[in-house]
Amino acid sequence: MTDKQIDNIFMYHAPVGNQAERYIRIREAARGFAYLLNTLCPESREKSLAMTDLQKCVQWANASIAINENPVVDPTNPSWKE
Repeated sequence: MTDKQIDNIFMYHAPVGNQAERYIRIREAARGFAYLLNTLCPESREKSLAMTDLQKCVQWANASIAINENPVVDPTNPSWKE
């Protein structure tokens, strides 16, 4: 893994273009599935884990958009400013 990749992963990625709309669509779809799981599955450790993994799924999906679509900002570049 390069320093540039590490910097890209651990930086703030402000939404650009239609990213914010896509984050919303992903969360809405996951919310619908969460309601389905809540209705069909008995209260249990397994249901709790399913909900946790669904939440992680949304986070990773949104991260895939943020990390891989924004231009990489290189803080070692003199023209870069926070």
